Amino acid sequence: MSTAHPPTGTGALAKREARLAWGLLAPTLISVALVVVLPLLAVFWISFKPFTLSDLRPPAPIVRESLRGSGEEMRIEYRLRNSSQDEMISGVTLSDQLPEGVALREALPEPCRLEGRDLFCDFGEMSGGARERLRLPIATDLAEDVLEEAVEGSAPVVTGGGQSVLSSPKLSLENYKRLFDGGEFWTVFGVTLFYTVFGTIGALVMGLFAALLLNKSFKGQGFIRGLYLFPYVAPVIAVAFTWVTLFDPFSGSANALLIQMGVTQEAINFFGDRPLALIMVTVFEIWRYFPLSFLFILARMQSIDTAMYEAADMDGASPFQKFWLLSLPQLLGILSVLFLLRFIWTFNKFDDIFLLTGGNAGTRTLTVNVYEQAFAISNIGAGAAVAVVILLCLLCFSVFFFKFISREEGL
Repeated sequence: MSTAHPPTGTGALAKREARLAWGLLAPTLISVALVVVLPLLAVFWISFKPFTLSDLRPPAPIVRESLRGSGEEMRIEYRLRNSSQDEMISGVTLSDQLPEGVALREALPEPCRLEGRDLFCDFGEMSGGARERLRLPIATDLAEDVLEEAVEGSAPVVTGGGQSVLSSPKLSLENYKRLFDGGEFWTVFGVTLFYTVFGTIGALVMGLFAALLLNKSFKGQGFIRGLYLFPYVAPVIAVAFTWVTLFDPFSGSANALLIQMGVTQEAINFFGDRPLALIMVTVFEIWRYFPLSFLFILARMQSIDTAMYEAADMDGASPFQKFWLLSLPQLLGILSVLFLLRFIWTFNKFDDIFLLTGGNAGTRTLTVNVYEQAFAISNIGAGAAVAVVILLCLLCFSVFFFKFISREEGL
């Protein structure tokens, strides 16, 4: 007796359903590609091109016309140059019109010709950084001021162009070689890891303690919870300015209090001395972002069944045992999610450090390095290379996290 087998292959109905599903998903996929994938590809592409802000414009010819000399030495002068120092431009031409009452005293040079009063010069190709100077000796009966106005009244027209550095197929590893050459990168990377790891763990621990304190009903509970949220909801520029003012070595209240208490004999430059500045920006990170951890942990704690705690009380468990054996296992899932999110966000953090120290005094992280490379010294390619390194570091961390960290609910 033969055994029945399920049908294989896909029928017309299944194919139509698949086409419908892909059609419904197409807008979402296209939006994700435009918003996420394309910018990432652009950053990768730029990271392999060593160029500065001045190279963003496509190379083009630039001309300047002026009236020079006087009497028999009077001449119209055109100065033509390539806007790029590296890229070649082709099809370079210059067109202009001689004013009425002006005649040439000498024959035109080879690339130029005159038809009536229409001047046309074909320079062909211009290499990077090339310059051309065209002198046209003239004779005229016009007054000098009238002549100058007539000459400069007709602006010359130039044509020609070259390939933009962004669209050029030339790729280079120069940005990455400069990035990893020497010990500066590893110093910055170490600062970033310190700031990220301790800032993330500190925010989680402080949020956990805050949640344990407020996991009870008491009068004024809502006000205290709102007060705990202040560091997170306050504008970052306001709280950063407050911290800088509070810990200022000359007029800060913190230094005045420490000196009066006899803790120190002289003012401490909290945001200007190594390694204190790095510790201070890390403390600021913990203080500013612990409310987020506090909210999530408190919400998870309030969803735990209270019957377990009642049974533990009947068995004589201490508060620490109830926390370690009952609460903490229930919180591992949300703590893992918060650690992943806070690590990624802190690794990418820029505004806090930039507002507090500007990246000085040993607080220069990778994101600050991106800003300095791309905008402070106008090296766009090097800034993109650092951004790619940040992306690869976070991808490696995410893979490690999901592969080796215990998978709790929600992961």
